[in-house]
Amino acid sequence: MTTMNISLPDALKSFVDEQVIQRGYGTSSEYVRELIRKDQDRMRLRELLLQGAESAHGNPVEEAYFDALRNRIHRRAAG
Repeated sequence: MTTMNISLPDALKSFVDEQVIQRGYGTSSEYVRELIRKDQDRMRLRELLLQGAESAHGNPVEEAYFDALRNRIHRRAAG
């Protein structure tokens, strides 16, 4: 693992320290790594959404499709 040192104003350092305590992280590094992972996930999702928006339109979906989807979700949630 590589080390990276960052400089933060006192207010941001205090905020990070509070988040580490409140959210149960062991260190500020764990908190920052989690923030970076979440940002990576957001970027991946954004790219997928853009790809979907640029893709060709599919066939229209009937209401029955959504009903079946809802039922499947409810069944999984129930058991």
